[in-house]
Amino acid sequence: METHIVKIISVEPVTHNVRRFKIEKPEGYKFESGQATEVSLNTPELKDEARPFTFTALNEWPNLEFTIKIYDDHNGVTHALGEAKPGDEIIIRDVWGAIEYKGEGVFIAGGAGVTPFIAIIRQLYKDNKINGNKLIFSNKTSKDIILKDEFTKMLGDNFINILTAEKSSDFENGHVDESFLKEKIDDFSQHFYICGPPPMVKAVTETLTVLGADPEAVVFEK
Repeated sequence: METHIVKIISVEPVTHNVRRFKIEKPEGYKFESGQATEVSLNTPELKDEARPFTFTALNEWPNLEFTIKIYDDHNGVTHALGEAKPGDEIIIRDVWGAIEYKGEGVFIAGGAGVTPFIAIIRQLYKDNKINGNKLIFSNKTSKDIILKDEFTKMLGDNFINILTAEKSSDFENGHVDESFLKEKIDDFSQHFYICGPPPMVKAVTETLTVLGADPEAVVFEK
């Protein structure tokens, strides 16, 4: 397996528990929007503790970027990343396929499951191909919404937020269930891209199929 030791350039907050990591990019390192790699911290204790993260930069950018939710409830890799500083080293490995864009459709994300969609939507926006795509984003509360302003700029009214644990007049409230999908989607013959907690992915996939979506047109991480 190919490995690269690279330095963290900067760490910035995105939400109360999500951070943006700007990372050195090895020469010749290439990826497609939606792809991921295994990441670990280059310390004696954690160098073999690799976790998958999706690239949220575009391939043409001079540096890599990861947008990572930090879990402080246990002493794991993201907790350690949450304490990492510019100049610290991480190890990145081979690029592998996660979610591939196959054509216009609806992206449905739960929480940090939106990360594979960030680079895809950024690329579509840059290429003036964003029209015809929609993002439905489910979170517990409004403070959990990742890149709210950027998604709003790129997608406008095709950026739909739904909150499961907070009542708000600014956003939809409830769950991404059959009635919600029927209200927000008028064409179930298009592509669907789903990423989030496994129970959500399973439930949404099954509901879309019931509503007439072609199983072959429903894309999610295998």
